[in-house]
This record gives sequence, structure tokens and C-alpha cells, in this order.
Amino acid sequence: MKYLIVYLILINLVGFLTYRADKKKSEKGKWRAKETTLLFISLLGGGIGSMFGMSIYRHKTKKMKFLLGVPILTIVSILIIWLFISTFSL
Repeated sequence: MKYLIVYLILINLVGFLTYRADKKKSEKGKWRAKETTLLFISLLGGGIGSMFGMSIYRHKTKKMKFLLGVPILTIVSILIIWLFISTFSL
């Protein structure tokens, strides 16, 4: 169980920092992360960090794909984690 908690902390930190980096790069006209990568982080369990990154940096907040996609993928990842925990009794 502690490994799951550490994983979730790290993946949410990755989500938050990825949105930060993508916003900074967009302001400078540099290479950016793919939208699928940003969304996939949410599916991997980093949705809370991604939502904080979107909100704090005001990044991808006008795109419906992200306004709906990140919360939906976050809920899906929570359900997958819950199913995993309940199945394997961590």
C-alpha cells in the first residue's frame, strides 16, 4: 500500500510539473508535450496534479478535450486503482 501512495504522489507531481513545463515552453514558442501525453498522465493516476497544473498555470483551460478529459480520466484511474486494491487486498 505504501508503494501505491508513493507512486500516486510521484505521478501527480509529474502531472503538475509537465503542465508547468508545457506552459513555459508554449510562452517561448519551444517544443511542447503532446496532448495525448498530458491526458495519459491523468489516466496513469496523475489527474489531481494535472488539474492543479491546469488551474495554477492556466494551461489548456480553454480546450474542451482537457476540461472534460482530465476529470474523466482521473475518475477512471481512481476506479481502476480502487478495483485493483479491492481485488488484491493491498
